[in-house]
Amino acid sequence: MHNLCPNKGLSWRTHCLVSCGGPSSSIQSLGSKALGCYHQVKKLEDSGREMEFSMRRCQGGELLHPEDMVEDVLEDNDFLQLVFTGETERYDTSPLATAVQSSYQEPNKYISLDGTSLTTADLVSLGQGLFKIKLTLEAEERVQKARELIDVFIRENKVVYGVNTGFGKFACTLIPKEQLMKLQENLVRSSCAGVGAPLSIERTRMVLALRINTLAKGHSGVSMETLDSMIKAFNASCLSWVPEKGTLGASGDLAPLAHLTLGLMGEGRMWSPQSGWADAKAVLEGHGLRPLVLKPKEGLALINGTQLISSLGAEAVERALAVSRQADVIAALTLEALKGSKKAFHSAIHEVRAHPGQVEVAERLRSLLDSDVFPSQIAESHRSCTRVQDSYTLRCIPQIHGVVNDTIAFVQKLISTELNSATDNPLVFAEAGETMSGGNFHGEYPAKALDYLAIGVHELASISERRIERLVNPALSELPAFLTQDGGLNCGFMVAHCTAAALVSENKTLCHPSSVDSLSTSAATEDHVSMGGWAARKALRVVDHVEQVLAIELLAACQALEFLRPLKTTAPLEKVYELLRSVSLGWRSRGKS
Repeated sequence: MHNLCPNKGLSWRTHCLVSCGGPSSSIQSLGSKALGCYHQVKKLEDSGREMEFSMRRCQGGELLHPEDMVEDVLEDNDFLQLVFTGETERYDTSPLATAVQSSYQEPNKYISLDGTSLTTADLVSLGQGLFKIKLTLEAEERVQKARELIDVFIRENKVVYGVNTGFGKFACTLIPKEQLMKLQENLVRSSCAGVGAPLSIERTRMVLALRINTLAKGHSGVSMETLDSMIKAFNASCLSWVPEKGTLGASGDLAPLAHLTLGLMGEGRMWSPQSGWADAKAVLEGHGLRPLVLKPKEGLALINGTQLISSLGAEAVERALAVSRQADVIAALTLEALKGSKKAFHSAIHEVRAHPGQVEVAERLRSLLDSDVFPSQIAESHRSCTRVQDSYTLRCIPQIHGVVNDTIAFVQKLISTELNSATDNPLVFAEAGETMSGGNFHGEYPAKALDYLAIGVHELASISERRIERLVNPALSELPAFLTQDGGLNCGFMVAHCTAAALVSENKTLCHPSSVDSLSTSAATEDHVSMGGWAARKALRVVDHVEQVLAIELLAACQALEFLRPLKTTAPLEKVYELLRSVSLGWRSRGKS
Protein backbone atom coordinates (compact mmCIF):
# COMPACT_ATOMS: atom_id res chain seq x y z
CA MET A 1 0.00 0.00 0.00
CA HIS A 2 1.19 3.55 -0.66
CA ASN A 3 0.94 6.56 1.57
CA LEU A 4 -1.78 8.67 0.01
CA CYS A 5 -1.93 11.85 2.01
CA PRO A 6 1.56 13.37 1.70
CA ASN A 7 1.22 13.19 -2.07
CA LYS A 8 -1.70 15.56 -2.04
CA GLY A 9 -2.01 19.29 -1.64
CA LEU A 10 -3.59 22.38 -3.06
CA SER A 11 -3.08 24.20 -6.34
CA TRP A 12 -4.25 27.44 -7.85
CA ARG A 13 -3.11 29.97 -10.39
CA THR A 14 -1.10 31.74 -7.68
CA HIS A 15 1.37 28.99 -6.82
CA CYS A 16 1.26 28.31 -3.08
CA LEU A 17 2.29 25.10 -1.34
CA VAL A 18 0.07 23.56 1.33
CA SER A 19 0.42 20.08 2.81
CA CYS A 20 -2.70 18.02 3.39
CA GLY A 21 -2.19 17.79 7.16
CA GLY A 22 -2.65 14.06 7.70
CA PRO A 23 -4.50 11.04 6.32
CA SER A 24 -7.78 11.93 8.06
CA SER A 25 -7.88 15.58 7.04
CA SER A 26 -11.05 16.85 5.41
CA ILE A 27 -11.27 18.76 2.17
CA GLN A 28 -12.76 21.64 4.18
CA SER A 29 -9.74 21.87 6.48
CA LEU A 30 -7.33 21.73 3.55
CA GLY A 31 -9.30 24.38 1.71
CA SER A 32 -9.42 26.67 4.75
CA LYS A 33 -5.68 26.35 5.31
CA ALA A 34 -5.09 27.07 1.64
CA LEU A 35 -7.36 30.13 1.70
CA GLY A 36 -5.39 31.54 4.62
CA CYS A 37 -2.17 31.06 2.69
CA TYR A 38 -3.78 32.65 -0.35
CA HIS A 39 -4.70 35.77 1.61
CA GLN A 40 -1.14 36.05 2.89
CA VAL A 41 0.28 35.83 -0.60
CA LYS A 42 -2.27 38.24 -2.11
CA LYS A 43 -2.62 40.66 0.84
CA LEU A 44 -1.28 43.64 -1.07
CA GLU A 45 -3.97 43.19 -3.74
CA ASP A 46 -6.90 41.75 -1.82
CA SER A 47 -6.58 43.39 1.60
CA GLY A 48 -7.83 40.26 3.30
CA ARG A 49 -11.31 40.44 1.79
CA GLU A 50 -13.55 37.40 2.16
CA MET A 51 -13.93 35.25 -0.92
CA GLU A 52 -16.39 32.47 -1.71
CA PHE A 53 -14.97 29.43 -3.45
CA SER A 54 -15.65 25.87 -4.50
CA MET A 55 -13.12 23.04 -4.38
CA ARG A 56 -12.30 20.72 -7.27
CA ARG A 57 -9.72 18.12 -8.16
CA CYS A 58 -7.07 19.41 -10.56
CA GLN A 59 -7.13 16.10 -12.42
CA GLY A 60 -10.61 15.76 -13.88
CA GLY A 61 -12.21 18.82 -12.27
CA GLU A 62 -14.65 16.90 -10.05
CA LEU A 63 -16.48 19.03 -7.48
CA LEU A 64 -15.52 17.94 -3.95
CA HIS A 65 -17.68 18.08 -0.83
CA PRO A 66 -16.18 19.86 2.18
CA GLU A 67 -16.70 16.78 4.37
CA ASP A 68 -14.83 14.47 1.97
CA MET A 69 -11.68 12.96 3.41
CA VAL A 70 -8.48 13.78 1.55
CA GLU A 71 -7.41 10.14 1.37
CA ASP A 72 -10.76 9.17 -0.16
CA VAL A 73 -10.97 11.69 -2.98
CA LEU A 74 -7.39 12.63 -3.93
CA GLU A 75 -4.91 10.21 -5.44
CA ASP A 76 -1.13 10.28 -5.64
CA ASN A 77 0.17 13.35 -7.47
CA ASP A 78 -3.29 14.91 -7.26
CA PHE A 79 -4.16 18.37 -6.00
CA LEU A 80 -7.04 20.50 -4.85
CA GLN A 81 -8.05 23.55 -6.87
CA LEU A 82 -9.88 26.51 -5.36
CA VAL A 83 -12.28 28.15 -7.80
CA PHE A 84 -13.34 31.55 -6.51
CA THR A 85 -16.78 32.96 -7.20
CA GLY A 86 -16.69 35.10 -10.31
CA GLU A 87 -13.59 33.37 -11.65
CA THR A 88 -13.91 31.42 -14.88
CA GLU A 89 -13.93 27.76 -13.92
CA ARG A 90 -11.79 25.25 -15.79
CA TYR A 91 -12.68 21.58 -15.60
CA ASP A 92 -10.18 20.14 -18.04
CA THR A 93 -7.34 17.86 -17.02
CA SER A 94 -4.62 20.45 -17.58
CA PRO A 95 -2.64 20.94 -14.38
CA LEU A 96 -3.22 24.52 -13.28
CA ALA A 97 -0.72 24.82 -10.45
CA THR A 98 0.72 22.71 -7.75
CA ALA A 99 1.80 21.67 -4.28
CA VAL A 100 4.85 20.01 -2.79
CA GLN A 101 5.14 16.22 -3.05
CA SER A 102 6.67 15.48 0.34
CA SER A 103 6.71 11.69 0.07
CA TYR A 104 9.05 11.59 -2.94
CA GLN A 105 12.32 9.88 -2.13
CA GLU A 106 15.14 10.84 -4.45
CA PRO A 107 16.91 7.66 -5.61
CA ASN A 108 20.61 7.19 -4.95
CA LYS A 109 21.15 4.33 -7.39
CA TYR A 110 21.87 4.66 -11.09
CA ILE A 111 21.17 2.73 -14.27
CA SER A 112 23.84 3.21 -16.93
CA LEU A 113 22.37 3.74 -20.38
CA ASP A 114 24.30 2.75 -23.49
CA GLY A 115 21.55 2.52 -26.11
CA THR A 116 21.88 -1.25 -26.37
CA SER A 117 20.94 -3.02 -23.14
CA LEU A 118 17.85 -1.38 -21.60
CA THR A 119 15.20 -3.94 -20.55
CA THR A 120 11.46 -3.53 -20.14
CA ALA A 121 11.88 -4.08 -16.39
CA ASP A 122 14.62 -1.42 -16.24
CA LEU A 123 12.41 1.09 -18.01
CA VAL A 124 9.46 0.48 -15.68
CA SER A 125 11.79 0.90 -12.68
CA LEU A 126 13.02 4.19 -14.12
CA GLY A 127 9.40 5.28 -14.52
CA GLN A 128 8.74 4.48 -10.87
CA GLY A 129 11.54 6.81 -9.85
CA LEU A 130 13.73 4.06 -8.40
CA PHE A 131 16.88 5.01 -10.28
CA LYS A 132 18.73 7.95 -11.74
CA ILE A 133 20.44 7.83 -15.13
CA LYS A 134 24.01 8.14 -16.32
CA LEU A 135 25.64 7.34 -19.65
CA THR A 136 28.46 4.91 -20.25
CA LEU A 137 31.73 6.39 -21.53
CA GLU A 138 31.30 4.47 -24.79
CA ALA A 139 27.89 6.07 -25.32
CA GLU A 140 29.28 9.54 -24.69
CA GLU A 141 32.01 8.98 -27.28
CA ARG A 142 29.50 7.84 -29.90
CA VAL A 143 27.27 10.85 -29.25
CA GLN A 144 30.22 13.27 -29.56
CA LYS A 145 31.42 11.76 -32.83
CA ALA A 146 27.96 11.94 -34.40
CA ARG A 147 27.59 15.57 -33.36
CA GLU A 148 31.01 16.47 -34.76
CA LEU A 149 29.93 15.12 -38.15
CA ILE A 150 26.76 17.25 -38.12
CA ASP A 151 28.85 20.33 -37.27
CA VAL A 152 31.19 19.55 -40.19
CA PHE A 153 28.23 19.31 -42.59
CA ILE A 154 26.92 22.67 -41.36
CA ARG A 155 30.30 24.38 -41.86
CA GLU A 156 30.57 22.90 -45.35
CA ASN A 157 26.99 23.90 -46.23
CA LYS A 158 26.16 20.31 -47.12
CA VAL A 159 22.44 19.77 -47.59
CA VAL A 160 21.11 17.36 -44.95
CA TYR A 161 17.41 16.69 -44.41
CA GLY A 162 16.17 18.20 -41.15
CA VAL A 163 19.43 20.05 -40.55
CA ASN A 164 19.20 22.77 -43.17
CA THR A 165 15.99 21.81 -44.97
CA GLY A 166 12.33 21.95 -44.11
CA PHE A 167 10.39 18.88 -43.02
CA GLY A 168 7.98 16.52 -44.76
CA LYS A 169 6.44 18.27 -47.75
CA PHE A 170 9.00 21.08 -47.24
CA ALA A 171 12.03 18.78 -47.48
CA CYS A 172 13.22 20.55 -50.63
CA THR A 173 13.15 23.98 -48.99
CA LEU A 174 16.67 25.12 -48.00
CA ILE A 175 17.01 27.08 -44.76
CA PRO A 176 19.65 29.83 -44.35
CA LYS A 177 22.42 29.05 -41.85
CA GLU A 178 21.43 31.92 -39.54
CA GLN A 179 17.95 30.38 -39.13
CA LEU A 180 18.92 26.76 -38.44
CA MET A 181 18.36 27.00 -34.68
CA LYS A 182 15.05 28.78 -35.21
CA LEU A 183 14.05 25.95 -37.56
CA GLN A 184 14.38 23.43 -34.74
CA GLU A 185 12.45 25.56 -32.25
CA ASN A 186 9.66 26.10 -34.75
CA LEU A 187 9.44 22.36 -35.43
CA VAL A 188 8.99 21.55 -31.76
CA ARG A 189 6.43 24.27 -31.11
CA SER A 190 4.34 23.49 -34.19
CA SER A 191 4.37 19.78 -33.35
CA CYS A 192 2.92 20.38 -29.88
CA ALA A 193 -0.56 19.51 -31.10
CA GLY A 194 -1.45 16.66 -28.72
CA VAL A 195 -4.74 16.49 -26.85
CA GLY A 196 -6.26 14.57 -23.97
CA ALA A 197 -5.23 13.90 -20.42
CA PRO A 198 -1.53 14.16 -19.62
CA LEU A 199 0.53 11.04 -19.19
CA SER A 200 1.06 10.03 -15.59
CA ILE A 201 4.28 11.10 -13.91
CA GLU A 202 5.57 7.53 -14.12
CA ARG A 203 4.86 7.19 -17.83
CA THR A 204 6.40 10.57 -18.61
CA ARG A 205 9.55 9.47 -16.79
CA MET A 206 9.62 6.35 -18.94
CA VAL A 207 9.29 8.30 -22.19
CA LEU A 208 12.08 10.69 -21.21
CA ALA A 209 14.36 7.87 -20.07
CA LEU A 210 13.77 5.95 -23.28
CA ARG A 211 14.44 9.01 -25.44
CA ILE A 212 17.75 9.45 -23.62
CA ASN A 213 18.60 5.79 -24.22
CA THR A 214 17.85 6.11 -27.94
CA LEU A 215 19.99 9.22 -28.28
CA ALA A 216 22.79 7.39 -26.42
CA LYS A 217 23.17 5.04 -29.40
CA GLY A 218 25.00 7.87 -31.13
CA HIS A 219 23.07 7.93 -34.39
CA SER A 220 20.95 11.05 -33.79
CA GLY A 221 23.48 13.86 -33.96
CA VAL A 222 22.58 15.63 -30.72
CA SER A 223 25.28 17.34 -28.67
CA MET A 224 26.47 16.01 -25.33
CA GLU A 225 25.43 19.35 -23.86
CA THR A 226 21.81 18.74 -24.85
CA LEU A 227 21.83 15.11 -23.80
CA ASP A 228 23.42 16.00 -20.46
CA SER A 229 20.67 18.59 -19.87
CA MET A 230 18.03 15.93 -20.51
CA ILE A 231 19.73 13.57 -18.06
CA LYS A 232 19.88 16.27 -15.39
CA ALA A 233 16.20 17.01 -15.89
CA PHE A 234 15.37 13.31 -15.54
CA ASN A 235 17.49 12.94 -12.42
CA ALA A 236 15.76 15.96 -10.86
CA SER A 237 12.40 14.48 -11.95
CA CYS A 238 11.57 17.62 -13.93
CA LEU A 239 8.91 16.26 -16.27
CA SER A 240 7.03 17.97 -19.08
CA TRP A 241 3.28 17.95 -19.55
CA VAL A 242 2.67 15.34 -22.29
CA PRO A 243 -0.88 14.72 -23.58
CA GLU A 244 -1.55 11.07 -24.33
CA LYS A 245 -3.29 11.49 -27.68
CA GLY A 246 -2.10 12.77 -31.05
CA THR A 247 0.45 10.32 -32.40
CA LEU A 248 -0.05 8.23 -35.53
CA GLY A 249 3.11 6.26 -34.77
CA ALA A 250 4.46 6.92 -38.25
CA SER A 251 7.01 9.72 -38.38
CA GLY A 252 7.65 8.80 -34.80
CA ASP A 253 5.52 9.91 -31.86
CA LEU A 254 5.84 13.51 -33.00
CA ALA A 255 3.21 15.26 -30.88
CA PRO A 256 3.93 13.67 -27.49
CA LEU A 257 7.70 13.88 -27.94
CA ALA A 258 7.34 17.53 -28.98
CA HIS A 259 5.48 18.26 -25.74
CA LEU A 260 8.22 16.41 -23.86
CA THR A 261 10.85 18.60 -25.54
CA LEU A 262 8.88 21.83 -25.12
CA GLY A 263 9.03 21.58 -21.34
CA LEU A 264 12.78 20.97 -21.49
CA MET A 265 13.00 24.17 -23.54
CA GLY A 266 11.41 26.00 -20.61
CA GLU A 267 8.02 26.43 -22.28
CA GLY A 268 4.62 25.08 -21.32
CA ARG A 269 4.11 23.21 -18.05
CA MET A 270 6.37 20.94 -16.08
CA TRP A 271 6.20 18.87 -12.88
CA SER A 272 8.76 18.12 -10.21
CA PRO A 273 8.42 16.69 -6.70
CA GLN A 274 9.34 20.05 -5.21
CA SER A 275 7.16 22.29 -7.36
CA GLY A 276 4.36 20.10 -8.63
CA TRP A 277 2.83 21.43 -11.87
CA ALA A 278 4.09 24.90 -12.71
CA ASP A 279 5.67 26.98 -15.46
CA ALA A 280 8.39 24.89 -17.09
CA LYS A 281 11.07 27.57 -16.97
CA ALA A 282 10.41 28.21 -13.29
CA VAL A 283 10.59 24.50 -12.49
CA LEU A 284 13.91 24.10 -14.31
CA GLU A 285 15.43 27.19 -12.74
CA GLY A 286 14.20 26.07 -9.32
CA HIS A 287 16.41 23.00 -9.74
CA GLY A 288 19.39 24.97 -11.01
CA LEU A 289 18.81 23.82 -14.60
CA ARG A 290 18.78 25.83 -17.81
CA PRO A 291 16.22 25.42 -20.59
CA LEU A 292 17.44 23.60 -23.68
CA VAL A 293 18.74 25.75 -26.52
CA LEU A 294 18.34 23.52 -29.56
CA LYS A 295 21.20 23.26 -32.02
CA PRO A 296 20.73 22.35 -35.70
CA LYS A 297 19.04 18.90 -36.07
CA GLU A 298 18.35 18.56 -32.34
CA GLY A 299 14.65 19.41 -32.45
CA LEU A 300 14.07 16.73 -35.07
CA ALA A 301 16.25 14.26 -33.17
CA LEU A 302 14.28 14.78 -29.96
CA ILE A 303 10.79 14.35 -31.41
CA ASN A 304 11.28 11.71 -34.11
CA GLY A 305 10.97 8.17 -32.71
CA THR A 306 8.70 5.51 -31.21
CA GLN A 307 9.33 6.25 -27.54
CA LEU A 308 5.72 6.80 -26.46
CA ILE A 309 4.55 3.56 -28.07
CA SER A 310 7.52 1.63 -26.72
CA SER A 311 7.36 3.03 -23.18
CA LEU A 312 3.68 2.23 -22.79
CA GLY A 313 4.37 -1.11 -24.45
CA ALA A 314 7.09 -1.90 -21.91
CA GLU A 315 4.68 -1.22 -19.06
CA ALA A 316 2.01 -3.36 -20.70
CA VAL A 317 4.49 -6.22 -21.11
CA GLU A 318 5.71 -6.09 -17.52
CA ARG A 319 2.19 -5.97 -16.11
CA ALA A 320 1.09 -8.76 -18.45
CA LEU A 321 3.99 -10.90 -17.22
CA ALA A 322 2.92 -10.37 -13.61
CA VAL A 323 -0.77 -11.00 -14.18
CA SER A 324 -0.10 -14.14 -16.24
CA ARG A 325 1.67 -15.73 -13.27
CA GLN A 326 -1.06 -14.59 -10.91
CA ALA A 327 -3.65 -16.11 -13.25
CA ASP A 328 -2.15 -19.58 -12.78
CA VAL A 329 -2.34 -19.29 -9.00
CA ILE A 330 -5.91 -17.98 -9.07
CA ALA A 331 -6.97 -20.72 -11.48
CA ALA A 332 -5.50 -23.31 -9.12
CA LEU A 333 -7.60 -21.90 -6.28
CA THR A 334 -10.73 -22.09 -8.42
CA LEU A 335 -9.96 -25.66 -9.45
CA GLU A 336 -9.66 -26.65 -5.79
CA ALA A 337 -12.89 -24.85 -4.88
CA LEU A 338 -14.72 -26.66 -7.70
CA LYS A 339 -13.14 -29.98 -6.73
CA GLY A 340 -11.45 -30.34 -10.08
CA SER A 341 -8.80 -32.87 -11.04
CA LYS A 342 -5.11 -32.22 -11.62
CA LYS A 343 -4.75 -35.26 -13.90
CA ALA A 344 -4.96 -33.07 -17.01
CA PHE A 345 -1.74 -31.37 -15.93
CA HIS A 346 0.41 -34.52 -15.97
CA SER A 347 3.80 -33.80 -17.55
CA ALA A 348 3.40 -36.60 -20.13
CA ILE A 349 0.42 -34.81 -21.71
CA HIS A 350 2.35 -31.59 -22.20
CA GLU A 351 5.61 -33.14 -23.32
CA VAL A 352 3.92 -34.34 -26.49
CA ARG A 353 2.74 -30.81 -27.29
CA ALA A 354 5.75 -28.98 -26.03
CA HIS A 355 4.86 -25.32 -26.38
CA PRO A 356 7.02 -23.56 -23.77
CA GLY A 357 4.15 -21.60 -22.24
CA GLN A 358 1.91 -24.63 -21.97
CA VAL A 359 4.64 -26.71 -20.32
CA GLU A 360 5.40 -23.87 -17.89
CA VAL A 361 1.78 -23.41 -16.82
CA ALA A 362 1.22 -27.14 -16.33
CA GLU A 363 4.36 -27.32 -14.19
CA ARG A 364 3.24 -24.36 -12.10
CA LEU A 365 -0.18 -25.92 -11.53
CA ARG A 366 1.38 -29.20 -10.46
CA SER A 367 3.54 -27.32 -7.95
CA LEU A 368 0.48 -25.63 -6.44
CA LEU A 369 -1.99 -28.52 -6.36
CA ASP A 370 -2.18 -31.77 -4.39
CA SER A 371 1.14 -33.64 -4.18
CA ASP A 372 3.26 -35.62 -1.75
CA VAL A 373 5.00 -32.37 -0.83
CA PHE A 374 1.83 -30.27 -0.51
CA PRO A 375 -1.18 -32.54 0.18
CA SER A 376 -4.70 -31.16 -0.18
CA GLN A 377 -7.55 -32.29 2.07
CA ILE A 378 -10.00 -31.00 -0.51
CA ALA A 379 -8.44 -33.13 -3.25
CA GLU A 380 -8.44 -36.16 -0.97
CA SER A 381 -12.16 -35.68 -0.23
CA HIS A 382 -13.17 -36.30 -3.85
CA ARG A 383 -10.43 -38.63 -5.00
CA SER A 384 -12.93 -41.45 -5.66
CA CYS A 385 -15.59 -39.35 -7.38
CA THR A 386 -17.12 -40.61 -10.64
CA ARG A 387 -16.41 -37.46 -12.70
CA VAL A 388 -14.44 -38.46 -15.79
CA GLN A 389 -13.06 -35.06 -16.76
CA ASP A 390 -13.48 -31.37 -16.01
CA SER A 391 -14.80 -28.55 -18.16
CA TYR A 392 -12.44 -26.83 -20.58
CA THR A 393 -12.02 -23.78 -18.34
CA LEU A 394 -10.33 -26.08 -15.81
CA ARG A 395 -8.88 -28.88 -17.91
CA CYS A 396 -7.39 -26.63 -20.61
CA ILE A 397 -5.74 -24.04 -18.36
CA PRO A 398 -2.20 -24.93 -19.56
CA GLN A 399 -3.19 -24.70 -23.21
CA ILE A 400 -5.05 -21.39 -22.81
CA HIS A 401 -2.83 -19.68 -20.27
CA GLY A 402 0.20 -21.13 -22.01
CA VAL A 403 -0.31 -19.37 -25.33
CA VAL A 404 -0.67 -16.11 -23.40
CA ASN A 405 2.75 -16.72 -21.86
CA ASP A 406 4.26 -17.36 -25.28
CA THR A 407 2.57 -14.26 -26.68
CA ILE A 408 4.00 -12.11 -23.90
CA ALA A 409 7.47 -13.59 -24.46
CA PHE A 410 7.27 -12.77 -28.17
CA VAL A 411 6.12 -9.21 -27.55
CA GLN A 412 8.70 -8.64 -24.83
CA LYS A 413 11.49 -9.66 -27.19
CA LEU A 414 10.23 -7.31 -29.89
CA ILE A 415 9.68 -4.38 -27.52
CA SER A 416 13.13 -4.94 -25.99
CA THR A 417 14.66 -4.59 -29.45
CA GLU A 418 12.66 -1.41 -30.01
CA LEU A 419 13.86 0.07 -26.70
CA ASN A 420 17.44 -0.18 -27.92
CA SER A 421 16.92 0.97 -31.51
CA ALA A 422 17.72 4.21 -33.31
CA THR A 423 14.28 5.34 -34.48
CA ASP A 424 14.72 8.90 -35.73
CA ASN A 425 15.56 10.30 -39.15
CA PRO A 426 17.96 11.01 -40.69
CA LEU A 427 20.43 8.75 -38.91
CA VAL A 428 24.07 9.71 -38.45
CA PHE A 429 26.79 7.16 -39.16
CA ALA A 430 29.93 8.83 -37.89
CA GLU A 431 32.32 6.06 -38.88
CA ALA A 432 31.12 6.22 -42.48
CA GLY A 433 31.02 10.01 -42.41
CA GLU A 434 27.47 10.29 -43.70
CA THR A 435 23.81 10.65 -42.79
CA MET A 436 21.11 8.42 -44.21
CA SER A 437 17.36 8.98 -44.51
CA GLY A 438 15.22 5.95 -43.81
CA GLY A 439 12.08 4.86 -42.03
CA ASN A 440 13.12 3.56 -38.60
CA PHE A 441 10.63 5.99 -37.04
CA HIS A 442 7.70 3.92 -38.35
CA GLY A 443 5.90 2.27 -35.45
CA GLU A 444 4.55 -0.79 -37.25
CA TYR A 445 6.70 -3.23 -35.26
CA PRO A 446 5.56 -2.19 -31.77
CA ALA A 447 2.03 -1.44 -33.01
CA LYS A 448 1.51 -4.95 -34.37
CA ALA A 449 3.15 -6.50 -31.31
CA LEU A 450 0.95 -4.57 -28.87
CA ASP A 451 -2.20 -5.42 -30.80
CA TYR A 452 -1.09 -9.05 -30.49
CA LEU A 453 -0.41 -8.59 -26.77
CA ALA A 454 -3.92 -7.23 -26.19
CA ILE A 455 -5.49 -10.17 -28.00
CA GLY A 456 -3.31 -12.64 -26.13
CA VAL A 457 -3.57 -11.35 -22.57
CA HIS A 458 -7.33 -10.76 -22.94
CA GLU A 459 -7.80 -14.53 -22.97
CA LEU A 460 -6.82 -14.63 -19.29
CA ALA A 461 -9.88 -12.51 -18.52
CA SER A 462 -12.08 -14.45 -20.92
CA ILE A 463 -11.41 -17.81 -19.29
CA SER A 464 -11.42 -16.26 -15.81
CA GLU A 465 -14.93 -14.90 -16.30
CA ARG A 466 -16.09 -18.39 -17.30
CA ARG A 467 -14.54 -19.85 -14.15
CA ILE A 468 -16.31 -17.17 -12.10
CA GLU A 469 -19.57 -18.33 -13.71
CA ARG A 470 -18.86 -21.87 -12.56
CA LEU A 471 -18.13 -20.67 -9.03
CA VAL A 472 -21.34 -18.64 -8.63
CA ASN A 473 -23.73 -20.97 -10.50
CA PRO A 474 -24.97 -23.71 -8.15
CA ALA A 475 -25.88 -25.92 -11.10
CA LEU A 476 -22.18 -26.08 -11.97
CA SER A 477 -20.42 -25.79 -8.63
CA GLU A 478 -22.42 -27.61 -5.93
CA LEU A 479 -21.79 -24.45 -3.91
CA PRO A 480 -24.38 -21.95 -2.59
CA ALA A 481 -25.75 -19.67 -5.28
CA PHE A 482 -23.52 -16.64 -5.79
CA LEU A 483 -21.35 -17.86 -2.92
CA THR A 484 -23.53 -16.39 -0.20
CA GLN A 485 -25.62 -17.66 2.68
CA ASP A 486 -29.20 -16.48 2.93
CA GLY A 487 -29.58 -16.06 -0.83
CA GLY A 488 -32.26 -13.53 -1.61
CA LEU A 489 -31.44 -11.45 1.42
CA ASN A 490 -27.83 -11.37 0.25
CA CYS A 491 -26.77 -11.20 -3.42
CA GLY A 492 -23.20 -12.32 -2.89
CA PHE A 493 -21.11 -12.34 -6.06
CA MET A 494 -24.05 -11.88 -8.42
CA VAL A 495 -23.12 -8.39 -9.58
CA ALA A 496 -19.38 -8.99 -9.21
CA HIS A 497 -19.78 -11.60 -11.95
CA CYS A 498 -21.70 -9.04 -14.01
CA THR A 499 -18.76 -6.66 -13.67
CA ALA A 500 -16.37 -9.35 -14.88
CA ALA A 501 -18.61 -10.06 -17.87
CA ALA A 502 -18.82 -6.33 -18.69
CA LEU A 503 -15.02 -5.95 -18.61
CA VAL A 504 -14.55 -8.99 -20.85
CA SER A 505 -17.05 -7.54 -23.30
CA GLU A 506 -15.19 -4.21 -23.37
CA ASN A 507 -11.99 -6.09 -24.09
CA LYS A 508 -13.55 -7.68 -27.14
CA THR A 509 -13.81 -4.22 -28.70
CA LEU A 510 -10.41 -3.08 -27.44
CA CYS A 511 -8.78 -6.15 -28.97
CA HIS A 512 -9.68 -5.01 -32.48
CA PRO A 513 -6.22 -4.27 -33.95
CA SER A 514 -5.53 -0.56 -34.35
CA SER A 515 -2.59 -1.31 -36.64
CA VAL A 516 -4.87 -2.56 -39.43
CA ASP A 517 -5.89 1.08 -39.93
CA SER A 518 -3.93 3.76 -41.76
CA LEU A 519 -4.65 7.32 -42.85
CA SER A 520 -2.50 9.36 -45.20
CA THR A 521 -1.16 12.61 -43.68
CA SER A 522 1.39 15.37 -44.30
CA ALA A 523 0.26 15.96 -47.88
CA ALA A 524 0.70 12.25 -48.66
CA THR A 525 4.38 12.16 -47.68
CA GLU A 526 3.33 10.09 -44.66
CA ASP A 527 0.95 7.91 -46.62
CA HIS A 528 1.03 4.86 -44.34
CA VAL A 529 0.93 5.05 -40.57
CA SER A 530 0.94 2.48 -37.75
CA MET A 531 -1.60 3.86 -35.24
CA GLY A 532 0.81 2.51 -32.64
CA GLY A 533 -0.06 5.07 -29.97
CA TRP A 534 -3.61 3.75 -29.74
CA ALA A 535 -2.32 0.16 -29.89
CA ALA A 536 -0.20 0.88 -26.80
CA ARG A 537 -2.88 2.74 -24.86
CA LYS A 538 -5.57 0.15 -25.47
CA ALA A 539 -3.18 -2.69 -24.65
CA LEU A 540 -2.79 -1.09 -21.23
CA ARG A 541 -6.56 -0.81 -20.88
CA VAL A 542 -6.92 -4.49 -21.71
CA VAL A 543 -4.32 -5.34 -19.07
CA ASP A 544 -6.24 -3.17 -16.58
CA HIS A 545 -9.39 -5.19 -17.24
CA VAL A 546 -7.58 -8.52 -17.04
CA GLU A 547 -6.19 -7.57 -13.63
CA GLN A 548 -9.66 -6.58 -12.44
CA VAL A 549 -11.40 -9.74 -13.70
CA LEU A 550 -8.77 -11.97 -12.12
CA ALA A 551 -9.14 -10.04 -8.84
CA ILE A 552 -12.84 -10.88 -8.90
CA GLU A 553 -12.05 -14.54 -9.52
CA LEU A 554 -9.59 -14.51 -6.62
CA LEU A 555 -12.22 -13.10 -4.28
CA ALA A 556 -14.79 -15.62 -5.48
CA ALA A 557 -12.44 -18.61 -5.26
CA CYS A 558 -11.41 -17.75 -1.71
CA GLN A 559 -15.05 -17.26 -0.75
CA ALA A 560 -15.86 -20.67 -2.24
CA LEU A 561 -13.10 -22.32 -0.19
CA GLU A 562 -14.84 -21.19 2.98
CA PHE A 563 -17.84 -23.35 2.12
CA LEU A 564 -15.54 -26.39 2.02
CA ARG A 565 -14.18 -25.87 5.53
CA PRO A 566 -12.87 -27.47 7.65
CA LEU A 567 -11.11 -29.05 4.67
CA LYS A 568 -8.00 -27.23 3.56
CA THR A 569 -6.24 -26.91 0.22
CA THR A 570 -2.47 -27.12 -0.26
CA ALA A 571 -0.09 -25.06 1.87
CA PRO A 572 0.86 -22.66 -0.98
CA LEU A 573 -2.78 -21.97 -1.82
CA GLU A 574 -3.70 -21.55 1.84
CA LYS A 575 -0.99 -18.87 2.02
CA VAL A 576 -2.65 -17.07 -0.88
CA TYR A 577 -6.00 -17.32 0.91
CA GLU A 578 -4.48 -15.91 4.10
CA LEU A 579 -2.87 -13.05 2.20
CA LEU A 580 -6.17 -12.08 0.63
CA ARG A 581 -8.03 -12.28 3.94
CA SER A 582 -5.43 -9.96 5.48
CA VAL A 583 -6.82 -7.18 3.28
CA SER A 584 -10.36 -8.36 2.42
CA LEU A 585 -12.83 -10.14 4.68
CA GLY A 586 -15.21 -12.76 3.33
CA TRP A 587 -18.93 -12.08 2.87
CA ARG A 588 -19.99 -14.10 5.88
CA SER A 589 -17.49 -12.32 8.11
CA ARG A 590 -18.95 -8.97 7.10
CA GLY A 591 -22.52 -10.12 7.38
CA LYS A 592 -23.86 -8.29 4.36
CA SER A 593 -24.43 -8.85 0.66
